[in-house]
This record gives sequence, structure tokens and C-alpha cells, in this order.
Amino acid sequence: MRLWVPEGTKAKYLEGLPEEVEVGYFPKEGPFPDEIETVEFLVPPFGQRDRVQEALARMPRLRVVQTLSAGVDWILPLVPPGVTLADARGVHDTPVAEWVVGAILAMYKRFPEFRDFQRRSRWEPLKLADLEGQVVLILGYGSIGEAVEARLKPFGVRVLRVARRPRPGVHPPEMLAALLPEADVVVLLLPLTRETEGMVDARFLARMKPGALLVNAARGRVVRTPALLEALEAGRIRAVLDVTDPEPLPEDHPLWRAPGVYITPHVAGSSPRFLARAYALVREQVCRYLEGRPLRNVVREGY
Repeated sequence: MRLWVPEGTKAKYLEGLPEEVEVGYFPKEGPFPDEIETVEFLVPPFGQRDRVQEALARMPRLRVVQTLSAGVDWILPLVPPGVTLADARGVHDTPVAEWVVGAILAMYKRFPEFRDFQRRSRWEPLKLADLEGQVVLILGYGSIGEAVEARLKPFGVRVLRVARRPRPGVHPPEMLAALLPEADVVVLLLPLTRETEGMVDARFLARMKPGALLVNAARGRVVRTPALLEALEAGRIRAVLDVTDPEPLPEDHPLWRAPGVYITPHVAGSSPRFLARAYALVREQVCRYLEGRPLRNVVREGY
């Protein structure tokens, strides 16, 4: 069985693969080698959509595409019929959850403002807020949401959970309008789908509690940027964004200078342990495939 991984993948991450696996490398540029036609299992490189699309059209034996990203919106339309797509659910839980908690604390303790004061050599005390007793709504409650809640629990917050698949303790999307006015913090962890694109619009933002904090660690296009700008400029809400629409955010975009917003450049999932966790999943998935067992994280209905 031929497995292709992105060019540059270190050998240490591929240790422990079954002997019958032949590893090849998805080239960053140039012509594809003839062996592309024998690839059964592909780990595609992120950020090379056009090249991945070209490669997929030349892989008649392809059976599995395993992404290293939790979101699959970038590749889902490209996967041929009959090919199983699996995402990296679980791989990004720790770094994204830590980023979310850090983002919330930074805003509650006003670290961005103090950093600005420091750059101007200003000693200016500000009133700070307690996280204890606050209500945090997690929209898109999956494995990352669970990790966020586990890290928020010691701070004494109350968590409201919303997900597409309701279950005990997790509300359906239909409850969102009623829950938004209760939340002091709204955390977005949604995948980008036809249903979620633009979900956070003017009506959504108007239902949020005045002064509430919006934290987006999902996808930029989940939020309507003009509506967000209007809410920020009116001082109705605050926001921390790891993702934006457009992305990267152009230098002259008004979102950079909007009041009450803190922006990081899509780094929430960044971690020195990312590749080790990701390729542990790849090894498990390859073994499952060869043994005929069900794969983990199979994408259905868009995610």
C-alpha cells in the first residue's frame, strides 16, 4: 500500500508504520512522479489547494484522504466520490483550548491595553474583571469545546454548550437565540459549512449581551465582518479573533484599528507537538485501513 505525505515530513514521524506501507512524498512543486497513480492513502499538504486538486485527479487508486487539519472546508469539494475523507479531530484540542482560555483571560485582565500603555511608557491602572461567575457559551461543542471547558472549569465559570448534534447537556442550534443573551463570552469553534458560513451576522451580534466577548477560533467566514465591525465600533461587544474574513487581513483593513478587538494571525493550533500528535493519528488510521477496521474522524455531512 502506497502512502503519500507532504514533502519534508521527517522520518521520525513515520516510524512505526506497518512494513507493507511504501511511503512517498507529495512534491511541493514540479511534475508529479508516475507513482502518483498508485497512491491509496494521502496526507495532503495544507495551503496548496490547487496542487492538491491536480493531484487528486491523477490518483485512480486513492481510497483515503487524511488531513492534518481539523477543518476540511478547504479540501472537501475536491475529494472524488468513493474516497473516504477523515479529519484531524483531537490533534488540535490542547493548543486551541489553551489559546481560547488565554484569549479570554487577556481581555478580562486587559493585557492588550496594558501592552499599549507600556509601549508609550504610561503607568495607568485600569479596572479589571473577574472570570469567576461568568457564563461562557461554546458554539460548536466537539472535542476542542470539551478541552476548553475542562480548562475553564477551575475558574468557576458556567458553560453553555451548543452543537449540531444535541445530546444530554448540549443544546441544539435552535436554542442559540435564547442562550446568547445569557452569555458573557461566546466562543466559536464551528466548522465552516454552508450552514455556518455567515452565521454570526448582525442579528446574532445584536442578541449578545452588551459588553460580551466574542472569541473566534473557528473560521473567519463564520462571521460577517461588516456586522462585526459595526458592533465593535458601536462598543456593543468586544472580540478576540484568531481567524478573519478576509484572511490574511490586509494591512489597510479597518478591523485592525477597530476598538475592543485583539487579533492573532491564525496561530491557535500552533504547537511544537503538533506533528507528533498528527502523525500518531496517521499511523493509527493506516493500520485501521490495512486491517479493514473503521477509520476515525470520517467526514460526513460536511464535517
